[in-house]
Amino acid sequence: MKVVACYNIKGGVGKTATAVNLAFLAARDGARVLVVDLDPQGAATFYFRVKPKVKGGGKGLVKGKRDLDDLIKATDHDRLDLIPADFSFRNLDLMLDAEKKSKKRLAKLLKPLAGDYDFVFLDCPPSVSLVSEAVFHAADALVVPLIPTTLSLRTYAQLGAFRDEEKLADLQLVPFFSMVDRRKSLHRQVVDRFPDDHAEAATVSIPYSSVVERMGTERAPIGAFAPKSPPAAAYESLWAEIARRLR
Repeated sequence: MKVVACYNIKGGVGKTATAVNLAFLAARDGARVLVVDLDPQGAATFYFRVKPKVKGGGKGLVKGKRDLDDLIKATDHDRLDLIPADFSFRNLDLMLDAEKKSKKRLAKLLKPLAGDYDFVFLDCPPSVSLVSEAVFHAADALVVPLIPTTLSLRTYAQLGAFRDEEKLADLQLVPFFSMVDRRKSLHRQVVDRFPDDHAEAATVSIPYSSVVERMGTERAPIGAFAPKSPPAAAYESLWAEIARRLR
């Protein structure tokens, strides 16, 4: 079982769209997939048409009072399950702070699912926190959507420094650009130059498109309602590249 965290310190960069679309593609290709929505806003839960409520809330999750098996919900898509978000997740940092070995807590919770799933996708809240530390220690790869701006590149540098500080050399970073508008000179320059200094960067970018925004009204992954669109093709290429790296 491979754990893929869709993560960025900065919000509004396409983390949830990434988690939802990559999970959908992995399941479509035959893998057994679980999405864990760790963001209290519950966008991934909304897209998958599942009620945003976890019995026992975040406290029950962190304290281990409930097995993850009890929290898993089916989605409308074959081989694709979800652990929904809960608004109490906004306090996960405080709950983890009270736990011993909190960095390993998420990894410990996910370990018993290894026989049931091929991939687990974590949709993460934007922050550097105890939740982030737990995600870093649980994940095999961090898939990092970036928008083509100087500030976004700065937050990626901070992310790399945080990984090094945690001494997680085996944790793969897979940055890629989302919301790319190649009509803008800044976008073209940033996207074209970034790989020169970052060999780990994915070769695929996700174009800015109203199709991605329609995920909110369709409440579905792009591949389910616009499979022939440019963003759908881009996410397919991105998932193919990530899947190769995880082998």
